[in-house]
Amino acid sequence: MDCFFCLPIMVGCPSKITPDGNQGSRICPRCHNASMFAAKSRTWFEFCFVPLIPLKTKHVWMCGICQLQTQMQPGWEPPLAHPGYQHPGAQNQDVSGAVMGTPQNHGKGYQPGYIHNG
Repeated sequence: MDCFFCLPIMVGCPSKITPDGNQGSRICPRCHNASMFAAKSRTWFEFCFVPLIPLKTKHVWMCGICQLQTQMQPGWEPPLAHPGYQHPGAQNQDVSGAVMGTPQNHGKGYQPGYIHNG
């Protein structure tokens, strides 16, 4: 009696990113949010989802919002976000988050911009 067993073998080399130290927030050059941090990117050889051998390590700047990764270079780092920093797109918003100069829907619920009630 011949028996044939098919065992799936999963092999891969994913990168794992861990924060590197405790630094202040920095401003992302792509999305302009104060969410950049220093991190260590390590590529592992995995067998059946178990990391076995670290292959490559590099230090990167990473944005927690837009996922931008850029390798650390001597002489360049993202600018520090000062206390009270606001995203440039939020400069003309009031405390409630509504854009100033636009009409408010007082108790009318959702009103799409293409419907004009005169």
